[in-house]
Amino acid sequence: MPAAVTRRTYLTNWTISVPIIALIALFVSWNRTLPGWGVAVVGICLAGAVLAAVHHAEVVAARVGEPFGSLVLAVAVTFIEVALIVTLMISGTPEKTATLARDTVFSAVMITCNGIVGLCLLLGALRRRVAVFNPEGTGGALAIVATLATLSLVFPTFTTSEPGPEFSPAQLAFAAVASLGLYGLFVAVQTVRHRDYFLPITTSGTVVDAEEHADPPSTKAALGSLALLVVALVAVVGDAKAVSPTIEQGVAAAGFPPTVVGVIIALLVLAPETLAAVRAALRDRVQTGLNLAYGSAMASIGLTIPAIAIASIWLDGTLTLGLPPTQLVLLALTVVVGILTVVPGRATTLQGGVHLALLAAFVFLAVSP
Repeated sequence: MPAAVTRRTYLTNWTISVPIIALIALFVSWNRTLPGWGVAVVGICLAGAVLAAVHHAEVVAARVGEPFGSLVLAVAVTFIEVALIVTLMISGTPEKTATLARDTVFSAVMITCNGIVGLCLLLGALRRRVAVFNPEGTGGALAIVATLATLSLVFPTFTTSEPGPEFSPAQLAFAAVASLGLYGLFVAVQTVRHRDYFLPITTSGTVVDAEEHADPPSTKAALGSLALLVVALVAVVGDAKAVSPTIEQGVAAAGFPPTVVGVIIALLVLAPETLAAVRAALRDRVQTGLNLAYGSAMASIGLTIPAIAIASIWLDGTLTLGLPPTQLVLLALTVVVGILTVVPGRATTLQGGVHLALLAAFVFLAVSP
C-alpha cells in the first residue's frame, strides 16, 4: 500500500508540475534565439506537455463518460497535432511546408496501422500464442481509416481541377466534411450502437465486459484537469514555435528530406497512444490496443484535415495533400495486409512482424527516398 500511494502521488505531482514548467519555458523562450542547450530543455518540456495534456484529457473524458469522453481525448490530441503543423507552417517558407500536413497525417497512419497494430499483435501472440480480437469492430475501423486516407491523401493526386497533387477549394471542403461525418459515425457506432464489437475477447470468443475500472474522477478533479489541459495545450503551441526552427535546421543539416519533419511530429503526438496500446496488449487486451491504433489514425485524418483546411484560409502558400507514388504503394500495401490480418479475428507473431516490417520500410523510405 505505501508503494502504491507513493506511485499515485508521484504521478499526480508530475502531471501538475510539467504543464506549469512548460508554460514557464514558453515565457522564457518567447521571441528569443536559444542556444543548443536551451532548445533541448524546451524540447523536453514540449514532450512532457504533450504527455501531460493527453493524461488530463483522459481524466476529463473519464468524468464526462462516453461518447463524449472519446471526443474530448481525440480533440485534445488533434489540437496538439494541428498546433504543431500550423506552427511549423507559419515559421517556415511556403515551399518547404506545403506538404507538412500530408506528411504528418500519412506518418500517423503508418505508425498506427503498422507500428501500434504490429506491436499489439506481436505482444498478444507472444503472451498466449494467438492474439484474439473482434473482426467486426476492428474491420469496421480499418474500413473507415482506408476510406478517410483515400479521400484525403489519394484523390488529390488524381484530380485534374488543380495543377499538382492539390485539391480545389470545393474538393477540400468536401473532403473535410466527409471526414468529419465518417469520424462522427464511427464514434457513435463504437460507443453506443455496437459497443460490444469493440470490447476485448478471450481465446474462446467470450466478450470481456468487466474490466478493472476505477471510479470516475470527482467534479473537482475533472475541473482541475481541464484547467491543466488548457495550460498544457498553450505550452505545446508556444514551445513548438520555439523549437521548430531547430527541428527544420537539424533535419536539413542531416541531409534528410523535409518529410522527416512530419514523421517527427507524428511520433511525438502518438507517443501516449503507443504506450497505452502496449500496456493494453501486455494485459491481454489486444482489442483495446487495436481500438487505440485505428482510433488514433481516424482522428488524425478525420479531425486534422478539416482543421488544416480551415487554417489554410489564413496561411500563405499551397496545401499539398496528394501522396507521391512510393507512399501510395505503402498505403495500398498497408490496407491489403490489414484486411488479411483483421478478417480471421486471430493473429500470430507472423502478422505482427509483417506490420512492423512495413513500418520499418516506411521509416527507411522517409529518410532515404
